[in-house]
Amino acid sequence: MPKITPFLWFDHQAEEAANFYTSVFKNSKIISTTRYGDAGPGPKGSVMTVGIEIDGQALTCFNGGPAHTFTDAISFAVHCDSQQEIDDYWEKLTSGGGKEIACGWLVDKFGMSWQIVPKGFIEMMLDPDPQKQQRVFRAMLPMKKLDLRALEAAYKGAQ
Repeated sequence: MPKITPFLWFDHQAEEAANFYTSVFKNSKIISTTRYGDAGPGPKGSVMTVGIEIDGQALTCFNGGPAHTFTDAISFAVHCDSQQEIDDYWEKLTSGGGKEIACGWLVDKFGMSWQIVPKGFIEMMLDPDPQKQQRVFRAMLPMKKLDLRALEAAYKGAQ
């Protein structure tokens, strides 16, 4: 087990979320499930935690009740190699009640925030030429789902 593992607090959807996330990402699996016993606070036998691995990243999904909800102060960034990969994750993560936000951000049906980002975007923003960075940034601002081809055109100075 890694030293640091994200721990996601759900009202009662930990198992549903674990199944959803492991279906979205390749090389993912459910590692473990624990259930509440006589001590509660959840009903005896109901799911307490589900340990999952998403493409090598360990996470724990926890049914802790409605006391806490997700905010966009924490998000998961998914670094994509192609527009097809961006489109695929975008479609899957917004399905069933997810919402498109802005600048490559979305919120899934559980309220978790995700950034679906082409690896090329990071490279363009790290370019030492501030004019290239600004063109890419300005091109990105009106987008919801990022368009890699449009970002690359802005980087090259094409209109």
